[in-house]
Amino acid sequence: MPRIDAKIGEVVDLFCGVGALSHGLKKAGFDIKAGYDTDRRCKYAFEKNNNSKFYARDVAKLTADEIRGHFSGTAPSVLAGCAPCQPFSTYKQRYDEDPRWDLVNSFALLAAEVQSDFVTMENVPSLLKYKDGAVFNGFKKILIAAGYNIKWTVAKCEEFGVPQRRRRLVVLAAKNNIPNDLAPTHDRPVSVYEAINNLPAIAAGESSPNDRLHTAASLSDLNIERIRASKPGGTWRDWPFHLRAKCHQKSTGKTYPGVYARMSWNEPSPTMTTQCYGYGNGRFGHPEQDRAISLREAALIQTFPENYEFLPENRAISFSEVGRWIGNAVPVALAEAVGRSISASITEGNDAKQRRT
Repeated sequence: MPRIDAKIGEVVDLFCGVGALSHGLKKAGFDIKAGYDTDRRCKYAFEKNNNSKFYARDVAKLTADEIRGHFSGTAPSVLAGCAPCQPFSTYKQRYDEDPRWDLVNSFALLAAEVQSDFVTMENVPSLLKYKDGAVFNGFKKILIAAGYNIKWTVAKCEEFGVPQRRRRLVVLAAKNNIPNDLAPTHDRPVSVYEAINNLPAIAAGESSPNDRLHTAASLSDLNIERIRASKPGGTWRDWPFHLRAKCHQKSTGKTYPGVYARMSWNEPSPTMTTQCYGYGNGRFGHPEQDRAISLREAALIQTFPENYEFLPENRAISFSEVGRWIGNAVPVALAEAVGRSISASITEGNDAKQRRT
């Protein structure tokens, strides 16, 4: 294995988005050399927060030489990526065929050619069963044939300090040793209260004067009534009948309690989605204020640092755009745990090499 310089290792991040995976690896001591994504609007956030360079490119069209060119050759190299997870959602598998699933295969083929010391991928657990497991099995076979030892696990994010109930598939692959297991960091889940209670109170449709990302979507008069009738951790079933949506007044709608609901202060949140800023989109009501959670609160629940910058000051905030970035992100604390696992593998590899000399 190459000699370690000041940083533990060097990372190229594919499908990098606004840089959550990179930021967790950076916190674990890695040098982020480059990030690639087709959404060029992610450039500001990725570069601003990760001291790195963003490239607006289609991963399926990258060459191994381009990727290898970012690595110095004097430190362990890591190819990281989170291919779009939407094709593997249970909804998509029931109702739609999404061509983006092939990006997992593109990532594996590129990794096999690049031959970095480590490869890590994060995605939704349903990837394991997509097309009867053929996509994930193909991914594994490509890496194994390229000389990698591979491990994977379905991580419970609350075991890694993420204040939400979220499950993610994490793959770790190593060229010269066995990847370390992903080690949980928290015996007790972090609560919503611990994550967001320090932020100032705002009303629906308002923003904090000190942090423009701490902004909450507007609510109609009807939804204001509904959220005032909502109990923390409760459902719309707690409301007076006249406040219920028409679909919930029918017997066929009574099996969907997880919308128009408040979070509970003392528990982790539900999974952050790309529409987590909307009160009617899930259990995204603030535990006590009469509004949905703000974009900053959603980012904190995804364990982005409170000072993480998503947009330059001269660019207007779009709830749908920033919400998509936040909801699609790898929780930063989980990414940091991935970095620590790779770091431990590097240390063990160096120790073994020293014992042989």
